[in-house]
Amino acid sequence: MPVSLPMPQASDLHAIAGVRIGVTEAGIRKANRKDLTVFLLDEGSAVGAVFTQNRYAAAPVQVCRQHLTSKLGIRALVINTGNANAGTGEPGLADAQKTCSALARALNLAHEQVLPFSTGVIMEPLPVDRLIAGLPAAVTSAAQGPMATGERWLDAATGIMTTDTVPKAVSHSFEIGGRTVHATGIAKGAGMIRPNMATMLGFLATDACVAPELMSTLARRLADVSFNRVTVDGDTSTNDCFVVIATGRAGHPTVTDLDSAVGRALLNALAPVAQRLAHAIVRDGEGATKFITVRVEGGRDSAECLLAAYAVAQSPLVKTAFFASDPNLGRILAAVGYAGITDLDVNGIDLHLGDVHVVTRGGRHPDYREEDGQRVMKQAEILVCIGLGRGKAVETVWTCDFSHDYVTINADYRS
Repeated sequence: MPVSLPMPQASDLHAIAGVRIGVTEAGIRKANRKDLTVFLLDEGSAVGAVFTQNRYAAAPVQVCRQHLTSKLGIRALVINTGNANAGTGEPGLADAQKTCSALARALNLAHEQVLPFSTGVIMEPLPVDRLIAGLPAAVTSAAQGPMATGERWLDAATGIMTTDTVPKAVSHSFEIGGRTVHATGIAKGAGMIRPNMATMLGFLATDACVAPELMSTLARRLADVSFNRVTVDGDTSTNDCFVVIATGRAGHPTVTDLDSAVGRALLNALAPVAQRLAHAIVRDGEGATKFITVRVEGGRDSAECLLAAYAVAQSPLVKTAFFASDPNLGRILAAVGYAGITDLDVNGIDLHLGDVHVVTRGGRHPDYREEDGQRVMKQAEILVCIGLGRGKAVETVWTCDFSHDYVTINADYRS
């Protein structure tokens, strides 16, 4: 079961003017499950995205990067689950292009106006004929209504799942220039999670008015405070992507500078949506029983704070100790020590576990008792706070524990 992650309700999800969603069953890997989703975007929508830095980037990632350079404007997304179309060479690229062409023909669009996304098993040929055969039903589904309702957003969140145990969807409303603005996002991911962008997919749509040339920067800034601050197992997927859509239907003056007052307001409103989606992925991490916040303070810069945070958050020894509620907290110190901060003075290290002061000046705090550490480790949500004593930089990473079920899920993944 996911950690403190309720099932999203369609009634809590906002429709986004300018976005229509269709979901269907195409039988891409399994029968009788929704596995093909299309997003249809009104003309004038602006799109930005960030992608995996894995050199083995999946075919759809490569095609998306190409199509986002087009001046025609993105008008549709097509997402399949059950097959990643990664590690498939030139045939995989051809299949991704065929998918775009088929949807473009159905919508009377140019090939470059479609972005393809895939998630699932790596190195297996994409059943492109089944995917293309399912597109008419997905398009028909999208046409049934003036915009994407909460039910459609929930269907889409369900339709992109792989080993997820619950769909992940979040909405938020805010004001810009006296106009109400809506944002809704969905994501999938539970394993192979250590986004480095940019197997996780995230899609966030808003009716805000944003200049198209800002969209890639907007996606990057949002990713850097959300999806690029989480890890389940340290594996960067071949298919990671985070897409931000702004349909411009809210009617406020167009945001032309993200560093202006209105630009910062937009970022501050959208960042919690992206963070909640990223947290949902960790809370639903494969086999997770605990949600862990790793906060590193007192670094000289953000980079070394992140080195220490990720060393702790990705350590199998640390994560299994948390699963067992075993206060073997020297494992945290060891991870900080090997994180790669070459001139680290360990005598300046401080460590708190929740409200318990564990380490001071690099050694065990004189008042620390293991039963206090275990009390915190038994909780479902845990804060680990590490002080480096070197400066003023602070960074936070979110992770989960490793349980027996993580091995079971991944051992049986292709069964």
